[in-house]
Amino acid sequence: MFDPQSPLFTDLYQLAMLQAYREYGLDGPAVFELFVRKLPARRGFLMAAGLEQALDYLETLRFDAASLDYLRQSGRFPSDFLDWLQDLRFTGDVDALPEGTIFFPDEPIIRVTAPLPEAQLVETRLLNLIHFETVVASKAARMVLAAPGKLLVDFGLRRAHGAEAGLLAARAAYIAGFAGTATVLAGACFDIPLYGTMAHSFIEAHDNETLALEHFARARPEGLVLVIDTYDTERAAEQVVALARRLANAGIAVRGVRLDSGDLADHALRVRAILDAGGLRETIIFASGGIDEDQLAAFSRERTPIDGFGIGASLTTSSDAPALDCAYKIQAYDGIPRRKLSLGKANWPGAKQVWRQFDANGAIRGDLVAPAGEHHDALALLQPVMRRGQRITASPPIVDVRRQAAAALRALPPPLAALQALRYPVVIAESLHRMAEVCDRRIEAAQAPPDGPRGY
Repeated sequence: MFDPQSPLFTDLYQLAMLQAYREYGLDGPAVFELFVRKLPARRGFLMAAGLEQALDYLETLRFDAASLDYLRQSGRFPSDFLDWLQDLRFTGDVDALPEGTIFFPDEPIIRVTAPLPEAQLVETRLLNLIHFETVVASKAARMVLAAPGKLLVDFGLRRAHGAEAGLLAARAAYIAGFAGTATVLAGACFDIPLYGTMAHSFIEAHDNETLALEHFARARPEGLVLVIDTYDTERAAEQVVALARRLANAGIAVRGVRLDSGDLADHALRVRAILDAGGLRETIIFASGGIDEDQLAAFSRERTPIDGFGIGASLTTSSDAPALDCAYKIQAYDGIPRRKLSLGKANWPGAKQVWRQFDANGAIRGDLVAPAGEHHDALALLQPVMRRGQRITASPPIVDVRRQAAAALRALPPPLAALQALRYPVVIAESLHRMAEVCDRRIEAAQAPPDGPRGY
């Protein structure tokens, strides 16, 4: 059965490396950082998310009896190694960008400092959690910027890539500024406001559309939103006007109507006119059906009278950019900076900090990536969140994380806020360049063939 906290939620090669680390005594302190190498097409920025789930995973990491039994029965690992795994816990330190922080390529999102085996083992799950929620939060942030003042609701569970993805997508979208979700479990787990309307099947189950609308209204009068495009959208809008008069006598108000098909802009104009003429000026129009930030921006430019949107697959799958070129790499081991030199995948060595500067209007204007021990006259983005395997403080409520994200979006330079192309300046400190040069010379000098495996 799927258990998101299982230590087996990892790649086989992590366990293989742990066995080799243990065999050769490689258990000194290591620094790993998770970062994005480059932005996807059409992305000018990213928004960090997923830290809460990452810390939950680290705090509860342990190999239970069932996990160890599976590994023992697989025959892949020796018994003494499995006995060692039984006592393994994460005992390291974590520094990270607060959730909702805007970030850019080459900037560490999370830094793990721990004994090498521990820091290595957590790679897969940390990437899995941070990557996914960051992808969705970044997509959701674009939609929030494209539709200022509009009600945005996550409708994406049914087309999400699995149950956990749908659940965490609701969380990431809410952090980025969505008003809520249709996913009931997300409301239970994260205290996210729930929104829901009705499906066309409810209408189709009745012989008469007006009767179907009335039945639903009387059964679910609170926050009533009626779907009106099952058959003839404009005729259904006229039925809603007539029904609203009867419902008013019972104290029931029609809060909104939902459009889900056809030319949404054209239908919205026609429906708005019908509702207004019928005295339902306060009744909102809510739309869904394959909507993304480009359509939201177009609706905004054209002043289309749609008040809210249910966003589905384009959100939960981030359909135009479903994956980031991100990595979790060793930056130092036993106090010595390390780095990868592969063509196109080289990374800067050493533990790092990101320093952010703002202009006179409060907009971000440039970042500096520098060694973690340096101090600069700017805002340090990475913050300590875990020491010796335990959270420093309780995680902030999700509403506070949401406010952090909203402030971050307000601080974007105007071109980025307008989703325009802008190469945001991220400067690599000269001291980091020098560290890389020293690291490269050490790597080159150390590549002489060894005398042979220890013990021969």
